[in-house]
Amino acid sequence: MSANPMTGGRGAENDDTGDAASGNILRVALVAALGGLLYGYDTGVISGTLPQITKDYGIDSHGVLAELITALILAGAVVGALAMGHLSHRIGRKKSIVIVAAIFAVGVLLCAVSPNPTSLMISRFFLGLAVGGCTQTIPAYIGELAPHERRGSYVTFFNVAIGVGILTAAVVNLAFHDVPWEWKIAGAVVPAVVLLVGILAQPESPRWLVARDRSDEALDVLHRMRPTREAAADEVKDIERIHQVEVEKSADEGEWHAIFHEKWLRPAIFAGVMVAVFTQITGLEMMIYYTPTLLRQAGFADDVSLWVNVAVGVVYLTMTAAGKLFVDKIGRRSLMLWTLPPAAVCIAGFGIVMFVGGDHPSLPWALTFLLLFMFFQAGGIQVVGWLMGSELYPLQIRSAATSMHAMALWGSNLLITVTALSVVNALTPGGAMLVYAALNLVAWVVIYRRVPETKGRSLEEIEDSLREERFLPRS
Repeated sequence: MSANPMTGGRGAENDDTGDAASGNILRVALVAALGGLLYGYDTGVISGTLPQITKDYGIDSHGVLAELITALILAGAVVGALAMGHLSHRIGRKKSIVIVAAIFAVGVLLCAVSPNPTSLMISRFFLGLAVGGCTQTIPAYIGELAPHERRGSYVTFFNVAIGVGILTAAVVNLAFHDVPWEWKIAGAVVPAVVLLVGILAQPESPRWLVARDRSDEALDVLHRMRPTREAAADEVKDIERIHQVEVEKSADEGEWHAIFHEKWLRPAIFAGVMVAVFTQITGLEMMIYYTPTLLRQAGFADDVSLWVNVAVGVVYLTMTAAGKLFVDKIGRRSLMLWTLPPAAVCIAGFGIVMFVGGDHPSLPWALTFLLLFMFFQAGGIQVVGWLMGSELYPLQIRSAATSMHAMALWGSNLLITVTALSVVNALTPGGAMLVYAALNLVAWVVIYRRVPETKGRSLEEIEDSLREERFLPRS
């Protein structure tokens, strides 16, 4: 078909430009999402390597040192998440991701050459700075470059990459069971270097550039990410307008001052922080870190526990991807309310199997309840943890509130991880699972009473509901 003579073929040219723009933003998302893969791998690989580590160091695999080796990466993540928010504001998203990638690469190598438990714990803390930093920076970086109509699908690359990292760690632990643990940890240096080199070729966030009075550079960036220069110019104008509003709203007092002194903000802060906490304390993170250890303690063979760990990773990845597809249709609150009760039943069933079986629990029943729990947890509340943190907080406090959100998430993860083996030792595996079942029910009650549905609502509508005291579901 010939080109339209009135347009001189420009329609085809725009199509070509649009294809190039889509390819550019896809490349950005895929490269940046490597940070999610590293986060998933570095936090997940410990589940299969911990028995080797404790044996090499001659320490108790169920003791305090084993818990600290596992958990200090999360302590680093708390610090990294808070520090990276300030750093990305000062030096930009791209440079911050470069620093994150470098910390990932150096951190895994330091872990691999650690001669004793103390040095490994310090190295794991250092590595955690990158884990927390990437969760604070990379989703925002992708979101600020992506077109608004497809922002969710591009940001989702990060979430899915986390699942890929967790599954990869499980497969590596299984396939290379007899390989020294140092090599399994050091292997993560390869994607870290790819992220470091790859991100150097990507552009800076246009929003950060506008905030630094570099609108011409922002326009050049967006021109490569949008089908036409006119669309890019319009978006830069919108960014300039929104930035001016942010400056005016934060001129009188800081964000942290508002968080702690403005009463109308408290329902949103409480709802967001509680969702973040419940993603961590309801059992899924404990299963990702300690499934092989738990199953060995229950009497299952090493190879069985590692195969089950792979199955856990497969279910996590599958349901995280599926949940992301459905969250805009079912709704955030509805998804959590529908999946938390069956998750509680399944983890309670897993605990009962452990109780009844004694030293020889039924593997088919244990595996069934465990994977069903992962099914409901990974496809439910785990899908919306970071998502609701980006939706609930008003514009004037969003940067500080999302930092608080990250701190709550990583802090509660740290608390659960550092106490998990002690709880199992004190209550038996079956008793510990019943505690997690109860926490799932507590989460359901809190979400039912204090967390609103945000599906189909603009950020402005959510903020209006806060100001007009109709934010809570019962309002």
